[in-house]
Amino acid sequence: MAQILAPSAQWQMRSAKSSTDASPLTSKMWSSLVMKQNKRGAVKSSAKFRVLAVNSDNGTINRVEQLLNLDVTPYTDKIIAEYIWIGGTGIDVRSKSRPVEHPSELPKWNYDGSSTGQAPGEDSEVILYPQAIFKDPFRGGNNILVICDTYTPAGEPIPTNKRYKAAQVFSDPKVVAEVPWYGIEQEYTLLQSNVKWPLGWPVGGYPGPQGPYYCAAGADKSFGRDISDAHYKACLYAGINISGTNGEVMPGQWEFQVGPSVGIEAGDHIWCARYLLERITEQAGVVLSLDPKPIEGDWNGAGCHTNYSTKSMREEGGFEVIKKAILNLSLRHKVHISAYGEGNERRLTGKHETASIDQFSWGVANRGCSIRVGRDTEKEGKGYLEDRRPASNMDPYVVTALLAESTLLWEPTLEAEALAAQKLAMKM
Repeated sequence: MAQILAPSAQWQMRSAKSSTDASPLTSKMWSSLVMKQNKRGAVKSSAKFRVLAVNSDNGTINRVEQLLNLDVTPYTDKIIAEYIWIGGTGIDVRSKSRPVEHPSELPKWNYDGSSTGQAPGEDSEVILYPQAIFKDPFRGGNNILVICDTYTPAGEPIPTNKRYKAAQVFSDPKVVAEVPWYGIEQEYTLLQSNVKWPLGWPVGGYPGPQGPYYCAAGADKSFGRDISDAHYKACLYAGINISGTNGEVMPGQWEFQVGPSVGIEAGDHIWCARYLLERITEQAGVVLSLDPKPIEGDWNGAGCHTNYSTKSMREEGGFEVIKKAILNLSLRHKVHISAYGEGNERRLTGKHETASIDQFSWGVANRGCSIRVGRDTEKEGKGYLEDRRPASNMDPYVVTALLAESTLLWEPTLEAEALAAQKLAMKM
């Protein structure tokens, strides 16, 4: 990923009161958001759908496309809000829609948690709390996507609600004062829908060895570019702080980057970007996989490298602060590994640009380490670090909050710190 410079202006709207209350968005805030789109002429007829249909004549397809692209603004003042939440596996995204009068009046909503693995059948109601708003690139107009987190009817966060704890970490005065920035590199793999085998690979077979595919062009080297490009544009339209995309080392694998984002925004933006990608691959008839090692053997896995810095790291003398943070991360290596994604042991083998899952390491410009520091950071004496351990299926709320907690809120004993420094051959 390119060096983190500064967070861009966010269109995302968040609760001004509390991370656990429905978002009290003002008319002024929403009007500002719509005006930005109006200047680009993107409010009307901005989203065009093509229908994928099997055993259907062209007339039927055309009629469905006409309805999907129908502009309803002359007929109703209401907009469509797509409520999005994380399901019971901790990695699946769910959503449903409702009409609302105005985004500043988004109500809490509920769903059947017994059908998502998040509640028992005899007490199945789970409550959705709106937390962040993005423009809807699928419906266009003033319609919106709403990132929500999940609670019991009594107002308690359910176990899969990782945003709640992250919001607590990011509201801590020590964390707020350090203005943590995150740049997240989300890798993913595209699979053929009928055989669950990577896009562009011969069914049941393998392409040529890795080497010619990374950032490549050509029909024999790049598979799925249209999906990557469509996702890029959808993210820009939605107001997601996407900062790049590229083809990856394994054919059929891609990456997009989000950030720099401040605090809880990083998780909100990644989850919304993942939702957009699920919808786009759905329309394309391709399966999205966030498995950290989708193909065994001499093939790269899929990670979610997380670039991180604090205000002190970005200022003069910041390299010493970075080294202190690395010491803390080394002492909490097992805590982080346990929270960095399911199946990560298949990926973190010490091969294919990874460090061993059992051993913490750091280095300058070394992609085989747990934590990488860039050459520019070393040269300038300030900057950021890259945590290369998170898997592609990690929860960004968990990872970003844990990095802030371990480096800003958790303090090791002096003895433990000295032993860690000696082990890592780090001069403090």
